[in-house]
Amino acid sequence: MNRILLTALLGATATAGIVHAQATSSPAKPAKAAVGPVTAKAKAGPQIGTWGFDIAGMDRSIAPGDDFYGFANGIWAKDTAIPADKSSYGAFDVLADLSRERTRTILENAKGMTIGTAYTTFLDTAAIDAKGLAPIKPWLDTIKRSTKANYAALVAEADRNGVGVPFGTGVGQDAKNPDVYAVGLRQSGLGMPDRDYYLDAKNAKEKAAYQSHIAKMFSLAGESDAEARAKAVVDFETQIANVSWTRIDSRDATKTYNKTAVADLARMAPGFDFATYFKDIGTPVDTVIVGQPSAIAGIASLIDKAPIGVLQDQLLIRSLDNFADVLPTAFDQERFAFYGTTLSGTPEQEDRWKRAVGFTSSALSDEVSKLYVARYFPPATKAAADQLVKNVIAAMGTRIDKLDWMAPETKVKAHEKLAAFTPKIGYPSQWRDYSNLKIAAGDAFGNELRAQQWRHDYNISHLGKPIQRWEWGMTPMTINAYANFGMVEIVFPAAILQPPFFDPKADAAINYGGIGAVIGHELSHHFDDQGSKYDSHGQLTDWWTDEDVARFKALTAKLVAQYDRYEPLPGMHVKGALTLGENTADLAGLSVAYDAYRKSLNGKTAPVIDGMTGDQRFYLGWAQVWRRNYREANLKQRLLTDPHSPSEQRTWVVRNLDPWYAAYKPKADGKIVLKPDDRVRIW
Repeated sequence: MNRILLTALLGATATAGIVHAQATSSPAKPAKAAVGPVTAKAKAGPQIGTWGFDIAGMDRSIAPGDDFYGFANGIWAKDTAIPADKSSYGAFDVLADLSRERTRTILENAKGMTIGTAYTTFLDTAAIDAKGLAPIKPWLDTIKRSTKANYAALVAEADRNGVGVPFGTGVGQDAKNPDVYAVGLRQSGLGMPDRDYYLDAKNAKEKAAYQSHIAKMFSLAGESDAEARAKAVVDFETQIANVSWTRIDSRDATKTYNKTAVADLARMAPGFDFATYFKDIGTPVDTVIVGQPSAIAGIASLIDKAPIGVLQDQLLIRSLDNFADVLPTAFDQERFAFYGTTLSGTPEQEDRWKRAVGFTSSALSDEVSKLYVARYFPPATKAAADQLVKNVIAAMGTRIDKLDWMAPETKVKAHEKLAAFTPKIGYPSQWRDYSNLKIAAGDAFGNELRAQQWRHDYNISHLGKPIQRWEWGMTPMTINAYANFGMVEIVFPAAILQPPFFDPKADAAINYGGIGAVIGHELSHHFDDQGSKYDSHGQLTDWWTDEDVARFKALTAKLVAQYDRYEPLPGMHVKGALTLGENTADLAGLSVAYDAYRKSLNGKTAPVIDGMTGDQRFYLGWAQVWRRNYREANLKQRLLTDPHSPSEQRTWVVRNLDPWYAAYKPKADGKIVLKPDDRVRIW
């Protein structure tokens, strides 16, 4: 399924592996900027500094060989406070704030349009509070009336409503037959971010807070015996955590592809009526692709043994949490107190308008996107980005030729795959049609519920249709990028094509070290330990020789060991195996972008600017995009769940690159300095 074939630049992300909405048939064109004035003002030169880098943010008292992140970003890190409504703050967030401000301008000037109605209705908390729980009561009553006999049908309805259920289901490409859509089934059922929050004693504080949160939500909803029922839900989810796969195992594309007949699934996991479930969510299929077979069987068995009251209560709490932003304020505040403050360390919730922008951009993504693109993504920026992508792809081809661990016959196939790439820059080639999604003024809960149902129904509607290759997994307003293995594509939304990542007026070294390395990062994902399992058609198959695989694993094992040694928090290390794909992509992306930068000089020597050579500026461009300060709770959560290493360690990947040593000439005893034989060279 696409949902597990996307790998994003930041966060555990790839948040939208399957795009949900109805497509229009005509190619996408930026809409006329008919809504409000353009507020951004162009600067004559680069947006950052005089050549694209924030020199004032450097800390030159730190030796590059001791901490290249601190050298490039130390003063910025010391002087930059994390805003009260954020769990961390960095370059991505600066652009995300800008993107939201721009989108806000669009939405506030969209009166009379559907997007304007969705936005203003979400903002009207007085109306939401006045209605109390009346809007969600029919659904809560449906849960309370359920029995063991109709539980599978209830779960199907909850799934369509966007309520978290014990199994995750969706339609995406069949990884072994990427020209058709298939139904996928994967483990779910946890209210906290990861199984370790339930099973590791070091997370006992968070687990206790989760139980308290459930009890408070039940009490707010007028439910009796809140404490005892909350404990029962947590105990049930702890059992689910015990049978769930780790994130490391779950990122393995081979292990998680298990095509299974629904009839066999019923025998494998007899505790749950899968046939009814698939029929009621709109996918009466004969076969599904199971992600974690033992976990699915284990969860089904737990459901079979659990009292109906516990199963009901799990869906009740998930419903209250999922719709908290359109329920009375007390529910919204309590949900944030746990998920925002306890788990992420964020002191204050975001202003309501920011969340209204988020809701509208999600529910009616392309209606917002086409206006955003028309106003904030000039054709010249797209053209410049297109050319840079071509340069990096060419550099990747040269790198493939020079690999000493890849067999000649495999290199031929690698070039075939490289030639098959579809780079997507800025925005989709067509827009989606939202005419059958009802958005009603004054009905915030109904709008969110209908948006969830519509998203689900559109996803299911892919079954039996040709692969819709024009679809995107992110909006143009998103500050991120991703690789999609099944589509053999790399995707760069408009909003990330801005400083510090990309500025047509900045020094080329900064652009290649920033967006160039991002392009190389996403491109190289298709050749990392998981992406390499997909051929030039996006098919999950073995196209490397056994010797290629063995040599590659020997190299990546060194990278795993290197990152395992990093300890961002006392007693908490980076998980080298979990972050392997992203660390490999950082290493490869930076290497490929460096080659592309050097080639762009056409044999000339880069000018020295502010006493810095072109190569030095290239690596500063890389370090600048990873500026980020973390709250401790957020960093802890990332170390447990995020396939990306923290920003400091991502920057340190330079310690493996010979040109970095030539550029900075660090002392041999530097803290991040590696002897030549200890440097990990994969690409």
